[in-house]
Amino acid sequence: MEAAKPVSKTEFAALMAALGPFERPPTLVVAVSGGADSMALTLLAAEWAAARHGSIAALTVDHRLRKESRAEAKQVAAWLGARGIEHKTLAWTGEKPTSGIQAAAREKRYELLEEWCGRQGVLHLLVAHNLDDQAETFLLRLGRGSGLYGLSGMAPVEFRRGLRVLRPLLSVSHERLVATLKARGQAWLDDPSNENERFGRVRARRILADLAPDGLEAARIADAAERLRRAREAVEVQVTGTLAGAVTIHPEGYARLDRGALLMEPAEEVSLRALARVLMTVSGAVYPPRFDRLRHLHTALAASPFRARTLHGCRITAATGDYRKSRFGIVISREVSAVGDDVTLAPGRSALWDGRFRVTLAGRAGKPLRVTALGTDGWTEIRGKIDPSTADAIPAGARVTLPALCDTSGIVAVPHLGFRRSGAKIGAISAVFSPKIGLSG
Repeated sequence: MEAAKPVSKTEFAALMAALGPFERPPTLVVAVSGGADSMALTLLAAEWAAARHGSIAALTVDHRLRKESRAEAKQVAAWLGARGIEHKTLAWTGEKPTSGIQAAAREKRYELLEEWCGRQGVLHLLVAHNLDDQAETFLLRLGRGSGLYGLSGMAPVEFRRGLRVLRPLLSVSHERLVATLKARGQAWLDDPSNENERFGRVRARRILADLAPDGLEAARIADAAERLRRAREAVEVQVTGTLAGAVTIHPEGYARLDRGALLMEPAEEVSLRALARVLMTVSGAVYPPRFDRLRHLHTALAASPFRARTLHGCRITAATGDYRKSRFGIVISREVSAVGDDVTLAPGRSALWDGRFRVTLAGRAGKPLRVTALGTDGWTEIRGKIDPSTADAIPAGARVTLPALCDTSGIVAVPHLGFRRSGAKIGAISAVFSPKIGLSG
């Protein structure tokens, strides 16, 4: 077998050109774990930026899930420091979930990276997903029964709240990235979890190795995912048009749906994906709901009367009051039992709560406040202290999932309801609906 060729500067420049445009001089951030793929990407990106009088910063997220993680982050910092590459370690502190740890770690990793880029004003975040990752993703999603959207794999460019997540290596194999490091005399870290068959991605890697002799190598599978991605983009244009006429999103984090307009869409795939997008927007989720459950909800929307149900962390109900007989007769709000963990917010800081609201507490003095869902108890506590018309304009199901800022004495403020506890010595507070995936994608 022919030895894998390192990625050249010219080849990498062509890969980056396809992801442009970039400012002059360019400023990049690279997510680096210390593994071969991300180390190769970091070196290639540093060379690319230097040739254009730009700069990069390499960020390592220490999830604090393994005792070796701190030492590994220090090793990466030492390697990159020796090459004159700026490096920062971002730590995931606090309690960790007891289940779904891999998904939670992935979301926290992106959250920490996004927050750092936002503070520094960096627009481009490079991640090291490669051809093998794309093929493994295809197999995993095929096993879950995914359709067009799931099988289209990872996109080379993804937008996340003003940040461009770039994947320049989707056409490059892992072997070539290893060869790139060897050609530069650079060591890397081996993650022991890459050999643990408890993880689906490791099993998918073994399956790919078995299929390769029959012509189903990673490159061919990744090519199929790319063609499906192009088909997905065509569908997305139609989805956006459907959403424009069938959905209204409110700043309190809920949606009103014209089910007639949604169900009249002649292409069921477009209608389904429009519904999925609304659920992702309202829930703050990055990934769509499972297709079989989505289709079940889609079918149920045709029933009259519509009976309330839940899906993907959302509660879907028939509207009440003036909206009951309007064309926007379905309300999609956050499911209160699915709301994420509380967030502690210090004066002068901002945080994304529940993947939906960017909450900011102005000022420099004062104690930190806890951001949590208002809930039924919280609503009972403040309902007599706010303008009834303000509260009545918000569906009850959405109202109890609004962000409330609390201290040890109770609720201090609920921005969307105009509530601020009398005598509270705090700065200005804002809570802006800013989901990870907006209605426009």
